[in-house]
Amino acid sequence: MAETKSHILIVEDDPAIRNGLSDVLVFNGYSVTAVEDGREGFELLLNTYFDLVLLDVMLPSMDGFTICRETRAEKPNQPIIMITAKGAEDDIVKGFKAGADDYITKPFSLRELTVRVEAILRRSGKPVGDEQLSINDVVFDGRNLLAQYSGKSATITRKEMDIIVYLHRFQERIVAKKELLTEVWHYTDAGIETRTVDIHMLKLRKKIQSLGFKGEFITTIRGEGYRLEHETS
Repeated sequence: MAETKSHILIVEDDPAIRNGLSDVLVFNGYSVTAVEDGREGFELLLNTYFDLVLLDVMLPSMDGFTICRETRAEKPNQPIIMITAKGAEDDIVKGFKAGADDYITKPFSLRELTVRVEAILRRSGKPVGDEQLSINDVVFDGRNLLAQYSGKSATITRKEMDIIVYLHRFQERIVAKKELLTEVWHYTDAGIETRTVDIHMLKLRKKIQSLGFKGEFITTIRGEGYRLEHETS
């Protein structure tokens, strides 16, 4: 059972899914508000405090990606889990680009739902530090969420900054995917099937490459995990 009455907003137009989510979360001790309209959900997000929002992609009035982007602009620290169709990897990537913290695919298991909700709530309210890291001459600015290199800059997400900080802290060794799930994503069950880490790594690498950085920045060690390449400065 949840230790506190965390308030969760569900924005989902499918009544069966919306009611099912509500029932499971209420059973687990959460306070729930559920709406079917995108615009209504967005207005609630702007005017009410929620510990977490479960946000569907396809919604009447206003789609989930737009809600996510505009909420992120107004409330940068609002925890958001996107609800996507099974196997819709483009939606998952687009959701992360819009600023989602995590995703869940339909149909989902109750175990998967509770694991993801609990993980987000455990780390909510814990902003990325104001630290600034220089790694291989790429500067990561945790306060402004920017990566800068050779006069160019790219916006990074809070989760991407968390990944960099963690890999930098343990740069002398390989960091396993399961370790990232428990230490960065705060999953209690790191055995859950998810491509969250892979997608975040892909996005992070592309952003670093877009700055003109040549060579490997984060190396994938097949079957073992990830390693941050040694600093040159």
